[in-house]
Amino acid sequence: MTQLITTELVELDQNLGNAPEAVIRHLASKVAAAGRATEVEGLFADAFAREQKTATGIPGGIAIPHCRSAAVTEPTLAMARLDPKVDFGAKDGPADLIFFIAAPDGADQAHLKLLSKLARSLIKKDFTAALRAASSREEIVELVDGALADKPAAHAAAAPADAAGSLNATGQSGASAVAGAGAGAAAGSSGPRRLVAVTACPTGIAHTYMAADSLVAAAQEAGVDLQVETQGSSGAKPLDPAVIAAADAVIFAVDVDVRGKERFAGKPVINAPVKRGIDEPAKMVQEALAAADNPNARRVPHFGAEEQAEHDAEEKGEHIGQKLKRALLTGVSYMIPFVAGGGLLIALGFLLGGYDITEVADTVVVENNFGNLPEGGLTTYLGAVLFKIGALSMGFLVPALAGYIAYAIADRPGIAPGFVAGAVSGFMGAGFLGGIVGGLLAGYMAHLIGTWQVPRWLRGLMPVVIIPLLASIFASGLMFLVLGGPIAGLTLALNGWLSGMTGASAVVLGIILGLMMCFDLGGPVNKVAYAFAVAGLSAGSADNQAPWQIMATVMAAGMVPPLAMALATVLDKKLFSLAERENGKAAWLLGASFISEGAIPFAAADPLRVIPASMVGGALTGALCMAFNVTSQAPHGGLFVFFAIGNLLMFVISIIAGTIVSALAVVALKRWAAPKTAATVETVPATV
Repeated sequence: MTQLITTELVELDQNLGNAPEAVIRHLASKVAAAGRATEVEGLFADAFAREQKTATGIPGGIAIPHCRSAAVTEPTLAMARLDPKVDFGAKDGPADLIFFIAAPDGADQAHLKLLSKLARSLIKKDFTAALRAASSREEIVELVDGALADKPAAHAAAAPADAAGSLNATGQSGASAVAGAGAGAAAGSSGPRRLVAVTACPTGIAHTYMAADSLVAAAQEAGVDLQVETQGSSGAKPLDPAVIAAADAVIFAVDVDVRGKERFAGKPVINAPVKRGIDEPAKMVQEALAAADNPNARRVPHFGAEEQAEHDAEEKGEHIGQKLKRALLTGVSYMIPFVAGGGLLIALGFLLGGYDITEVADTVVVENNFGNLPEGGLTTYLGAVLFKIGALSMGFLVPALAGYIAYAIADRPGIAPGFVAGAVSGFMGAGFLGGIVGGLLAGYMAHLIGTWQVPRWLRGLMPVVIIPLLASIFASGLMFLVLGGPIAGLTLALNGWLSGMTGASAVVLGIILGLMMCFDLGGPVNKVAYAFAVAGLSAGSADNQAPWQIMATVMAAGMVPPLAMALATVLDKKLFSLAERENGKAAWLLGASFISEGAIPFAAADPLRVIPASMVGGALTGALCMAFNVTSQAPHGGLFVFFAIGNLLMFVISIIAGTIVSALAVVALKRWAAPKTAATVETVPATV
């Protein structure tokens, strides 16, 4: 097996900059210089993107930036002992020991296990003390190789006397204690309390295993029997069902969904990010014990794993606005397939049968067939069929929106009352606004009912009968009796306002939508603008084309950033790295397909210049689309749904204009607005 670390991958007592970005870039350059990565920028972008999701600093002056990257050719460790220290986000201050873990996308299990073992070694005080005491690169490599081979540190004598704290009360290491934690329960105790835990992080290389060992060590100190299931990249061995059944509570220290969460249904639960399992393991153990003694503690739901996402968010301090936004975006994401298919089919129906097909489609599809074609022939018949299929698909827009908003709040028991509330909204003429309100009402009521303490014999009926029944009565009843009429009036007024927008007011709306689409390239602001356009699409018609205009504006503006970045890499290649130039080639197709995320690699590397430049072009495109009454009956597809675009020429011209402006802007900013420190940072990859 290839050696994971060599002396050329070690830096001792060096000043690598004052920010994690500079340190990660330097270590990425060493990996590439050692022939273990194809290029620096791609590896740096992947590692820094991971760092921005969750800081990799851990207590003890250590940081473990890590990633999987297509740029990596073989699993690699690069290590730096910094002077001065750099803040990687640990609660106890900056870090001086930095381990950069670079794994290929398809790393084999043997290598992943070694990388995970190294991460676990870093919570051992004797190991980290020996790393700080090492006087040469060769000693560092020897120490790391010894940790990977489970050998005692050759330089452990330099460690402080309390280094033995990395062992538990029975003398086991944290890694070996995962399977048998709790053997060191305090003498004289009638028996240890029992806990189970699951740890998982996005990459599953470092934090997953370090959190597991930290929790085990903290539990042993408290005399608690804790067994952990690590759901990492090197595989996971599920906990024995008997162990789960005997546990008093469960700890989820995770940044991703727990696989098989239903196994823990009914257990008191503590949820937190995986990093808290490293930073505050003792507190989490005590919180789990307290939850086990609290009959009102939060529990893993009986009716599905997905609802726990809400609980996780609450544990992380998510405020009400963020919860609502997440529920709304969930509803929109599930609604989009109905709208996408339905919108394209309606557009094809208009293409074959003309706009008048709306008046005769019902009659044609019922009374005619291939042997009895209507007036107008085959194209009219096919147009009517396509239009009707599309219209029926679009009819699910509001129920699907409401149903999956409720699903995001209350999991599966919320789907039925949400769909019913959405159907009532459509019946009352309340449109997508009514669907949003109905979905929220259904979801929160279903969630509330799901928290009721009921006899064991009734629990099986709760998710399939009781919750859907009561939540449907509550949400749909309110829509019928109280809310449906006022919301229908508001919807009518909104449609009238949009239909009446002309001239300057329409252009201003186009500018706002264009700015929103380019602000975060597929992020929350982008999704809000897109959701607004998609949700109103079903209200569009030949007589009311304002919703179609908004859809065209949003789609055109969203195409600008990737197209502009692609053009910029052609206009001045020297301003972009090799990785960015390669990304630029792909961005042509991504932009043409309306995939705004195609610009993310550029924005991640240079957000302060790429995003403002993109917003300028997006605003121009949005303004032009609204000014020239460009329409789109399709919610997605970019240039590939040209048949669904009204005023196609101006649609294309608007996109070209915005693309050129954004491309010139980003080139200008890169040439004349470069930060002073950029030169020193960019010189690092030159050694490759």
